[in-house]
Amino acid sequence: MKVLYNGDLIEKKDARVDIEDRGYQFGDGVYEVIRVYNGTLFTLKEHTERLFNSAKEIGIYLKGTVSDMEEKLKQLVAANQLTDGGVYIQVTRGVAPRKHQYNDSLIPQITAYTFQVKKPVQEQTAGAKALLSEDLRWLRCDIKSLNLLYNVMEKQKASKAGAFEAILVRDGFVTEGTSSNVYAVIDGVIRTHPANNLILNGITRRKLLEVCAEQGCSVEETRISKEELLCAQEIFISSTTAEVVPITELEGKPVGKGVPGDITKRIQEGFQQKIKHESEASISS
Repeated sequence: MKVLYNGDLIEKKDARVDIEDRGYQFGDGVYEVIRVYNGTLFTLKEHTERLFNSAKEIGIYLKGTVSDMEEKLKQLVAANQLTDGGVYIQVTRGVAPRKHQYNDSLIPQITAYTFQVKKPVQEQTAGAKALLSEDLRWLRCDIKSLNLLYNVMEKQKASKAGAFEAILVRDGFVTEGTSSNVYAVIDGVIRTHPANNLILNGITRRKLLEVCAEQGCSVEETRISKEELLCAQEIFISSTTAEVVPITELEGKPVGKGVPGDITKRIQEGFQQKIKHESEASISS
């Protein structure tokens, strides 16, 4: 298996991370996860641009261009003959003796590898359970940083309770899931938190908003109170690897009729069509 290591494709067994890498010691870095369908990196440009933007937001300036990075990731997928799966790419500030402050001359460390994806078909089809958790994260959730400890803790709690996701609530309002964006159908309108510093503006989220427009669905990017979520007609979540998953049980109680709703199913179908269309367009070009 090949991995991308600072611009070079090398064997996975030869890849090494320095013990003084700031990503290892401080979580000082950013990352992206990109889905691969039929050998094509789906929404590659959007993910790569966000990687560069996240890095810039924390003061990491990458050499080369977005196009250069895209080409390297395509080479990685081709080298591993990946048809269906994903790519994880990580950028850290660099290697230095452990102290909080850093030298601006540090060289960013870039690694990437491919992996298989097990699509959550059961949850996509029948729906999934979710719990509510207090959102105690920092206030720059729009940066896709490596600092995911609280997300990990709440996701683990949800998993141990038999739930697929923990939906986070800050000051009485829904923000997002531990690894997903959240949507609620209220009075026939799809509502989701505005793309500000309190959530990550997911690439799948952006595509779903396009799907909603194409499907003629009413959408409002506005806050959802905890009470409104608990009374929603439908709830669904989205992420790169999970795609679109209906939430049919929240806090032990059924959402709507306790089955995936009609609007959610329309969005799921529309998203699959978008994947198919964009993947075919990428291959033909």
